[in-house]
Amino acid sequence: MGPHKNLLVWQKGMLLTKKIYALTTQYPPTETFGLVSQMRRCAVSIPSNIAEGYGRGSNKELVHFLYVAKGSANELDTQLILSRELGYITDEKYSEISELNEEVNKMISSLILKRNVVVAEPT
Repeated sequence: MGPHKNLLVWQKGMLLTKKIYALTTQYPPTETFGLVSQMRRCAVSIPSNIAEGYGRGSNKELVHFLYVAKGSANELDTQLILSRELGYITDEKYSEISELNEEVNKMISSLILKRNVVVAEPT
């Protein structure tokens, strides 16, 4: 396994995290310890778990951490929807970040499928 920093999915996860941090600076102060904190933790969790999984050195552990990253992406999706419904973000900003989150989520799923394949040894 190569370094996690070379993975496009990790790089896009980092971009998503930076966008979430920038986006949430505009939220009301009353959300600092609520939605803002939760969204930032979810976003950070995505590339962090990809990196941790790659650092473990086994496919089984990598897949486990990829599933954790995928869960965080799904959780972030819910928080983005809520943010839009509460009027904290525009439909345009929701679409932009939601599309990036969906792309990262699909990339994680693809990587899980690739790493989860068990090839039988020829007999």
